[in-house]
Amino acid sequence: MARRPQELLQLLTRAERLSVRRVQSVLNEFNCSVEAWRVLDLLSDGQGHNMTALADHAFLPAPSLTKLMDQLVDQNLVFRRADPADRRRVLAYLTPRGTQRWQHMAREVRADWAELEPLLTDEAGERLDALLDRLAEALEGGRGAPGRVTTGPGERAVGRGR
Repeated sequence: MARRPQELLQLLTRAERLSVRRVQSVLNEFNCSVEAWRVLDLLSDGQGHNMTALADHAFLPAPSLTKLMDQLVDQNLVFRRADPADRRRVLAYLTPRGTQRWQHMAREVRADWAELEPLLTDEAGERLDALLDRLAEALEGGRGAPGRVTTGPGERAVGRGR
């Protein structure tokens, strides 16, 4: 039986809120927000990322990201440098302390989610991932669609800006 859009939206919202609440309960031990964790997550690849990519990955508007980045710099978790390819742009990186903190938080989040791992890594988990990806693609309406909500690398938008 096909779900009505409002039923699907209810299920997706409930799952997202419960997931965030669960991750936040772990991050509270580190005095870290989910948004900061998302920024640290992207920076953990060591590649350096610009502010647009970080805002997309953390689902934050630019002014909120700027404030968050200032806090992460003040905590010596992140540093910013001019992009060598374009001196007008700034790239952010994890400091050694930020890398250690990220690794510790990632271990704790993984440990907290260990009981859920079978749901996320078995055949059903793979189907869920594929279905969510297809749903996001369909909702996105194609790259460059007017009002498209952007996301981080490897993620797809699940709605349109209004």
